[in-house]
Amino acid sequence: MDVGLFLTFDRNQDMTQAAAFDQAFSEIDLAEDVGLHSVWLAEMHFAGDRSVLASPLVVASAIAARTKQLRMGTAVQVLPLTNPVRLAEEVATLDHISQGRFDFGIGRSGLARSYVGYNIPYAESQGRFYECLDILRKAWTEDTFSYEGEFYSYHNVAVAPKPYQLPYPPIRMAAGSNETYPLVGRMGLPIFLSLRTVSIEDLQQSVSDYKKAWRDAGQPGEPDLALRIPVYVADTMDEALSEPEEGVMSFFRNLGRMVVQSGAQGRELNDERSQRANRLAEISYEEVLREKVAFGTPDVVVERLQQLKEDLGLSMVIAEVSTGLQLPPECVLNSIRLLGDQVAPHLS
Repeated sequence: MDVGLFLTFDRNQDMTQAAAFDQAFSEIDLAEDVGLHSVWLAEMHFAGDRSVLASPLVVASAIAARTKQLRMGTAVQVLPLTNPVRLAEEVATLDHISQGRFDFGIGRSGLARSYVGYNIPYAESQGRFYECLDILRKAWTEDTFSYEGEFYSYHNVAVAPKPYQLPYPPIRMAAGSNETYPLVGRMGLPIFLSLRTVSIEDLQQSVSDYKKAWRDAGQPGEPDLALRIPVYVADTMDEALSEPEEGVMSFFRNLGRMVVQSGAQGRELNDERSQRANRLAEISYEEVLREKVAFGTPDVVVERLQQLKEDLGLSMVIAEVSTGLQLPPECVLNSIRLLGDQVAPHLS
């Protein structure tokens, strides 16, 4: 099982934007040094109080230039917010710069704030997403293409460069609702999983739906599942449990509020999302430790991640190493070092 890092280029109220970039790149350099598989970049718009990662493809180009082995990916590129042809050019260019070390993670985002800022109705997100994906594939595989859709229209467009990886970089899609898992399975795409708002039992059912849809659609190969999860590795159990507590609890409480706010900004707050928001508002730290994270000494984290691998059939774990923005930089770097040196080798 591969081990990667999920990064949002965090900043807290005491950190300048320049310091946030410096800290994130120090984490990336360390990930390369300790032999981790990959780094995965969020796309964070209008969130300057907590992140400076608005342009993941630009950042990925910088990572490609400063590393030799590390893969990089988006987690996720929000397709409905982009011009598909421009995106096709930029992804293909990045694929060449990295010499094929790029993975293209895609999604719609469960938060409506970005859509409000970009003046795109969230109600159009699904239609725009699938049209954009169709156009990207055409742009990468056809010398010249035309397209006529509800939201996008192109005539005799010849995109260059074509991707370094053929036919294009691996595409991995995020799923966040019950109906999305079988859809991704039918499409035959690798998938991102998360325990942020669901229980392990609910996620196991969703994974079963994804795998069944994959098989029923006759997709070749085996389903490919990557779990994004907060991970904190420390030298002692007391440090591993006490140091991230304040930050991670703030994170989950804020996540519940963001789900509700997203409904107010244009995304329907249905019963499923409302129940998830309520659970997060009331969650205890004991529940977080039991259900949502992998915190502990190296041996404990290895055991936890091995169990999740068996429960969900994982091919990759993507570790969120600074969930909640409260950890000192030296603690985050120590966690990454332990993850690379003492955890990842036991998961391969």
